[in-house]
Amino acid sequence: MVVASPNSILGEKIIPIDLPMIDLSSEKSIVMKLIVKACEEYGFFNVINHGIPHDIITKMEEVGFDFFAKPMEQKKLVAFDKPFGYGCKNIGFNGDMGEVEYLLLNANVPSIPNDTSYFSSIVSTYTEAVKRLACEILELMAEGLGVPNKSIFSTFITQLDNDSLLRFNHYPPKDCKDRDNSNSYNVGFGEHSDPQILTILRSNDVAGLQISLQHGVWNPVTPDPFAFCVNVGDLLEVMTNGRFMSVRHRAVTNSYKSRMSVAYFGAPPLDACIVAPSVMVTPNRPSLLYKPFTWAEYKKVTYSLRLGDNRIDIFKNCTQIE
Repeated sequence: MVVASPNSILGEKIIPIDLPMIDLSSEKSIVMKLIVKACEEYGFFNVINHGIPHDIITKMEEVGFDFFAKPMEQKKLVAFDKPFGYGCKNIGFNGDMGEVEYLLLNANVPSIPNDTSYFSSIVSTYTEAVKRLACEILELMAEGLGVPNKSIFSTFITQLDNDSLLRFNHYPPKDCKDRDNSNSYNVGFGEHSDPQILTILRSNDVAGLQISLQHGVWNPVTPDPFAFCVNVGDLLEVMTNGRFMSVRHRAVTNSYKSRMSVAYFGAPPLDACIVAPSVMVTPNRPSLLYKPFTWAEYKKVTYSLRLGDNRIDIFKNCTQIE
């Protein structure tokens, strides 16, 4: 669950981890192999020399922090049709809660009403840059997997009616009363996997992201001010026939500083059919692990469940369920 209690964290093992760091300026054949290996073993990796100018990132972070510094009454005015707009503590539609406030935007039109701070212009520039990065990485993945059509994954997020999102998450420092216990933390955003294709994450230089490669074990990830963190979403696990891992992760608040993360979630159009290409059926994986479905069908299931519920297994082929 999203709200952590002393009982819910009892018995957890915390083991720090260094994610693979991939230099996108290296030789292409090496980069492809490293990305595929990272997706198979971790489901997460960092990229440097990604081509996004530092000033674009800095301006995005500035307007993000400026927004969250506004009075609550002003932030609540940023409201769109659900699920878009500003939110605080409530996550999703089914009662999940966390120590987080957020701003969720349509990545195709990442703007807010009555914008007088150039927020929309700056965030649009940033979003276009990370979208290009996501496409580049998805094409490297396809080539690394030996898929003949290298744009088979990236084309989903370049279509005009793609369903991609941009989400600002702001995690305040833990309460003063907890600061004398360096081992304590609050869960800001609870355990989950990302339902989309690919996530490109940027956070300020404050730790908080944890991934779980083994049940009951949480691996804190050290933030890198020069890198973007990339992770595999549920749809990409399906489209690689289980070769890539969509790994469960969470965010905790355990520092004296506020943490802000900005996530681009690359998603296909609602009517897109999600299925692994035939080249993903191999002697090691002689049949499709998952039934074909549309993004609209998967999204409906996602919205009907709690944050930490397992969604992807619902679409497993019966022959693959032990």
